[in-house]
Amino acid sequence: MAERALVVIPTYNEAVNLPLIVPQVLAQDPRLEVLVVDDNSPDGTGPMADEFAAANPRVHTIHRAGKQGLGTAYIAGFRWALERGYDYIFEMDADFSHDPNHLKEFLTAIEHADVVLGSRYLQGKVTIVNWPMSRLMLSYFANVYARWITGLRIWDLTGGFKCFRRRVLETVDLAQVGSNGYAFQIEMSVRAWRKGFKLTEIPIVFVDRAEGTSKMNRAIVREAIWKVPRLRLMVWFGRI
Repeated sequence: MAERALVVIPTYNEAVNLPLIVPQVLAQDPRLEVLVVDDNSPDGTGPMADEFAAANPRVHTIHRAGKQGLGTAYIAGFRWALERGYDYIFEMDADFSHDPNHLKEFLTAIEHADVVLGSRYLQGKVTIVNWPMSRLMLSYFANVYARWITGLRIWDLTGGFKCFRRRVLETVDLAQVGSNGYAFQIEMSVRAWRKGFKLTEIPIVFVDRAEGTSKMNRAIVREAIWKVPRLRLMVWFGRI
């Protein structure tokens, strides 16, 4: 049976970007399918996703009652993918900050790894376009902080462009994942690492969104600050 790969794309008010991103994802490889996880977007993103799904068997949708956060959207997508037997499961943003052209590189890299992370800071080289310096410095030093606290030597622990082998998500206890923002990305990588899976990074170019509104807020930053030391404690006490 041919390998199947699912790209999970959480959405909230992405009606401008969705009609553009979905065809570009599907064009990268015939194995790729898309799952849109929409949090009851008031701009009509959800019904639009349903129209795409009705027209194309490679597009699927999950509708949630309201805005519940990025981490829980991905968990919902992971469970959906596991129930349907996908071999590879991607995380990807809807706003083109993650270039669909990189998907081919992920599919090549995952042949020799269990988790592939798209890195904006590989070997210390910054590959981010259009971010203000304040946000770039916040992100860069958040990764320095996360590496130092967790002990996981990954350059970009907060990035959200990733690919998991099925066995990783089957092994990691998704019910125990308690983070929802940037910390979710860190926690998933730490849990996979602690289970003995091989993590590798590939370079990506990250471009700030041109359409729509960023979902970044202070609560996401605060969560990352206190969750990372908690992850370290859980590692020390063997709870991960």
